[in-house]
Amino acid sequence: MSKDETRWSAGLSRIAGAAILFLTFTGLAITVGPFHAVVEWGLLLHAGVGVLLLAPLVWYVLRHWIRYRSYQLSAVVLLGYVAGAALLVCLASGVVVTWQGAFGVRMSWAWRQVHLVSTFVAIGAGLPHVILPLVRVLRIVAAAPRYVLQVLGMAAVGVLAVVFLPLVYSGPTYVDEFPDDYSYAFGPDRPFAPSLASTSTNGAFDARTLAGSQSCGTANCHAEIVKEWQPSAHRYAAMDPLFQFIQTTMAKQNGSESTRYCGGCHDPISLFSGTKNIFVEDLTGLHGFQEGVSCLVCHSIKDTDVKGNAAYTISQPSAYLWQWQSEGAGRLARDFLIRTYPDEHNELSKRLFKAPEYCAACHKQFIDQEVNRVGWVQLQNQYDNWKNSHWNTKGDPTKTIECRECHMPLVKSRDPAAGDTSDYNRSAKDRKHRSHRFLAANSLMPSLLELEGWEEQVRLTEAWLQGKRRILEIEEKWATGPIVNVALEIGVPTQESVIPIRVVLTSNKVGHDYPTGPLDMIQSWVELHVVDEHGREIFSSGTRDARNFIAPGSFLFKAEPVDGQGNLIDRHNLWEMVGVRFRRSLFPGYSDTVEYKVDCGRVFAPMASHGQTGHPPQFNVPRPGRPGRYTVTAILQYRKVDQFLVNYFLGESSGITAPVVEISRATAVFELTPAAGGARGSAASVTVLSGG
Repeated sequence: MSKDETRWSAGLSRIAGAAILFLTFTGLAITVGPFHAVVEWGLLLHAGVGVLLLAPLVWYVLRHWIRYRSYQLSAVVLLGYVAGAALLVCLASGVVVTWQGAFGVRMSWAWRQVHLVSTFVAIGAGLPHVILPLVRVLRIVAAAPRYVLQVLGMAAVGVLAVVFLPLVYSGPTYVDEFPDDYSYAFGPDRPFAPSLASTSTNGAFDARTLAGSQSCGTANCHAEIVKEWQPSAHRYAAMDPLFQFIQTTMAKQNGSESTRYCGGCHDPISLFSGTKNIFVEDLTGLHGFQEGVSCLVCHSIKDTDVKGNAAYTISQPSAYLWQWQSEGAGRLARDFLIRTYPDEHNELSKRLFKAPEYCAACHKQFIDQEVNRVGWVQLQNQYDNWKNSHWNTKGDPTKTIECRECHMPLVKSRDPAAGDTSDYNRSAKDRKHRSHRFLAANSLMPSLLELEGWEEQVRLTEAWLQGKRRILEIEEKWATGPIVNVALEIGVPTQESVIPIRVVLTSNKVGHDYPTGPLDMIQSWVELHVVDEHGREIFSSGTRDARNFIAPGSFLFKAEPVDGQGNLIDRHNLWEMVGVRFRRSLFPGYSDTVEYKVDCGRVFAPMASHGQTGHPPQFNVPRPGRPGRYTVTAILQYRKVDQFLVNYFLGESSGITAPVVEISRATAVFELTPAAGGARGSAASVTVLSGG
């Protein structure tokens, strides 16, 4: 018999047959098999064998065609043509998807389908093309049985390698166990209480399975999203030194188990790994990760409840081989596996994220008897604020503005996650993703911690608070201008020279209460100045002294919680809270007012000595009312943490203060016309010249 390499006895024929069998087996395992280390190793060998034998396989197909092209067309020959063409397409598409897996950022769905379909066509046509003549050949050619056995044997060696390699390495080994001395303060069926968070197994998760956010940005996969997340509030939720101080104080008073109440939202990696069990100085530092709410925490939540207090269930994400390798061949192999075997990875992206109810799990908070030993008290509640506001039109996304549309606006993207077909106003090729900066109101922490990209985060946060950030996708249904409008009303004098001034504050484009969050810490206030035509200030309110404290008597949006003895809770010791003696904020679309009585017949003059505040004390100097032009300026200011708490948490000697952001302002100019003869108590008149 001729030694033509296209015949049964030829070595190339055996190699080609074994390679096709092996590639078919591993390819089918990748397509229909469960996520498993065997399948991952099979994928790596599938790609490796395909690359190594690409040239021999192409050469074999071409030589085989040349050898038999003169044969009369028959069913077997026709099947050969179909199988050969399909195999070449399969090999070509395999080259493309392998290249994309090794050097791209995502594998093309279309090329993947071409590779898959061509495989089935090649199998469907190739099997009868080989089996039909093989049956005849077995009767007359002694080499045929040996050929079959050798082909099957070589393919079996490859399959055995796939099965054996996971015994050598099957991926990271996790310890999903609570410490032996773990305290079940609320019973073994509620290991994470008083937080409402739970795991799908109701057991512990190895901290590594929820960390490693930086690895999401390797090989340019989600680099843009990681860059956005790095200075975000989600990232520093557990790193925040104010949170650390509060958590430590709570642990000292009530035991470290009590801090699990905070952990579900602020520090889930520590919570679910069981490290909030023993008292140490840093209750979040035992696992070594500084991630707060990591990528995998958010993307592993399977179910949420609008009760708040971290009412969600989280599942442990599957680990790819070399999951946590940050460099070298292991990292390259991990990235290749994720891109070429993405179905398990894609489980981390779900429709659940799009629902405001998903955010409600943490952005709604209460204290109950398990925490304060008394009873239930509602705290911050952004979700219900939004749900009951005019921004929510149930069932009509064209009129509704949801959490993610404001706080995760669409940005231009080269990220593999770009595009979405499940939103009414998006498409798969819109080249946008939702920003993971989670812009809100904290411009203190990114700069204090000097997180990566903090300068840009602070700049964008301030622009966001001032309502200057455009969000094109909701521009037609969102308001314009500042988040809270400030307007001035100049009234008729109640007596000679005493002018009523009213400041009207209207929530313009905030989706929940303004301000929102821990109102015992946050300060938003009105700063008012009245200046005469000579530039002398005759009245002020809401100013700050040299120590950055707001003047007493200023108008503030705030809350004043109290403990069981009626004492003011002023150190964010909310675990002692039983109620609120005062609360003031703006509901979406609503207004509030503050009134001032300004005596334009008096001027404030400084004394020679200085008071304790560093400002010269002032006294009123009466002067007769006379014609005059006055300018009124009202400014709505905001800072995330009041100065008393900053000093308490970080020490007054730190010199740290929360940045003050001007939300909006209004200015009015009026002219005072005194009563005839200047008689005190007689009627005077005011003419508003501008801005009233």
